[in-house]
Amino acid sequence: MLSVSNVTKRFGGLVAVSDASLKVDQGRIVALIGPNGAGKTTLFAIIGGFVTPDSGRIQFEGRDITGMPPHAICRLGLTRTFQIVQPFAGLTVRENIAIGAHLRHRGRAEALERAAIVGEQVGMGPLLDQPAQSLTVAGRKRLELARALATEAKLLLLDEVMAGLIPSEITEIVATIRKIRDSGVTILLIEHVMQAVMSLSEEAYVLNQGRMIAHGTPAQLVADPTVIEAYLGHGAAERLKQESDNA
Repeated sequence: MLSVSNVTKRFGGLVAVSDASLKVDQGRIVALIGPNGAGKTTLFAIIGGFVTPDSGRIQFEGRDITGMPPHAICRLGLTRTFQIVQPFAGLTVRENIAIGAHLRHRGRAEALERAAIVGEQVGMGPLLDQPAQSLTVAGRKRLELARALATEAKLLLLDEVMAGLIPSEITEIVATIRKIRDSGVTILLIEHVMQAVMSLSEEAYVLNQGRMIAHGTPAQLVADPTVIEAYLGHGAAERLKQESDNA
């Protein structure tokens, strides 16, 4: 569904992404992991059309989308969320979600109807008529997810939707993401909560200093010496391996 081939992006003398490649098959949940500053969000920005790569190619459903503007890529069915969630504070939750729905539904009533459906899907049904500014961090994360989903995306790029959440909130959003995939939406996610990555994703890529250094199942990666050295650390890797073995 998505193919990223040999993508490189430089910002002056800094090589943020270097010859990076990944593939996402339809119907899967794939994780992109790695330390802070590895280039993960830059790679998402390139895929979504917010940043143009210096070299390399991105294909979505067999179509070359390299360098296309974000709105055109979104219309094709590829949508991303952002690490820093910024809802329209003066609007209700329903109206915020409707902004995403307006991509395919011009009429206000139709967009609001679609927003209500999506709000229920992500567990925000009781909050639809609350002002967005009243939401907790967890609520704002769900709203960001809902607004992207309302564009009727085929592939969602989720950028740290679990950051800042407590364990019970993480458990809830993991279940929500799984339901979204089961509804027919493919997912590529950046995440530092490794327990969630182990639970959710069927495969993962590891980015370090702009380069892809590993690819495999989460269970394979927590046993990979290169990944342990660059990202996980021995203690975390051993703990995750034990949790995987006991699951």
